[in-house]
Amino acid sequence: MKNLSIAFLAGMAVCVTSVADARPDTRAMTCEQTQDLIKSHRSAVLTTGRNTYDRYVRQFGNECDWPDVPSAASVPTRDGQCRVYRCQEPTFNRSP
Repeated sequence: MKNLSIAFLAGMAVCVTSVADARPDTRAMTCEQTQDLIKSHRSAVLTTGRNTYDRYVRQFGNECDWPDVPSAASVPTRDGQCRVYRCQEPTFNRSP
């Protein structure tokens, strides 16, 4: 039984590593490739740094849960910073 538990845990570690490795890295793509990937899939979870990732969405669409809306963000790409969108709760500036 102990060997089965160890084998199961080892298998789970491999699965987790494989999923993390499969996430596209914006630093290895051009800005155009990054934007096209997001547009073609409507949203995508992308690696943006050694230990960072986030979910990015199309500018116009229903990919964000209410009350979140697509907000401009910037990610590093092979050819510089790239403008993309991610879901964020809107902030309202109220003047007194």
